[in-house]
Amino acid sequence: MYKQGIYKIVSNSRIAKSVYKMVLEGDTQYVTAPGQFVNIELEGKFLRRPISVCDYDERAITIIYKVVGAGTEQMSHMAEGEELDVLTGLGNGFDTSKAGERNLLVGGGVGVPPMYNLAKTLKAAGRQVSVVMGFNAEDEIFYAEEFKALGVDVYVATADGSVGTKGFVTDVIREKALQYDYFFTCGPLPMLKALYDATGEIGGQLSFEERMGCGFGACMGCSCQTKYGTKRICKDGPVLLKEEVIW
Repeated sequence: MYKQGIYKIVSNSRIAKSVYKMVLEGDTQYVTAPGQFVNIELEGKFLRRPISVCDYDERAITIIYKVVGAGTEQMSHMAEGEELDVLTGLGNGFDTSKAGERNLLVGGGVGVPPMYNLAKTLKAAGRQVSVVMGFNAEDEIFYAEEFKALGVDVYVATADGSVGTKGFVTDVIREKALQYDYFFTCGPLPMLKALYDATGEIGGQLSFEERMGCGFGACMGCSCQTKYGTKRICKDGPVLLKEEVIW
């Protein structure tokens, strides 16, 4: 179930190259699972901007976004006290009931934020968590320290080798010989496909990034084919089970 509401910007600051963290104060009761997203209305823009929820509590939602176009550029200049029209509680989120005892969380770029609340949730349930984060370079890295503060194992890959393992998230998993019995991931499509192939018979959940129209399943613009039929990434996803994905 989703809900439209007005949210006040508590803070909006740059935390890495072209990456910003925004805290929105308002009704959070419709955000019920890690991996859900919000859809933000921006003045002068026809379509809302879908952004993953990084974290939330009883009064505020934290989002992390990267400036990639006019909409997110507009967001980056918004100040404390301004208000936004936001749809919350969108998407199915990750199903933590399927988690294993040893869980691997993999985020690539702006696929990292939804991993944060997921890590908190799994740690609170007494599960072991290892987090692998993939970036292009050192100046793009964010939230590594915040993950470490949760008490989880954190590994970083950079494409240029400036920090951590040189290469991709799959190189970290192989190099560190990480042990896990279930995985969760969010990131660009090539990363998801590489991780899908690298995990063999191990089960998992993949959160897909997709251009959206309405964000709540009405326009069918983000439909995709799965082994269980047509699904809408915004409503039936963005999280799909590994066994239902068709490449």
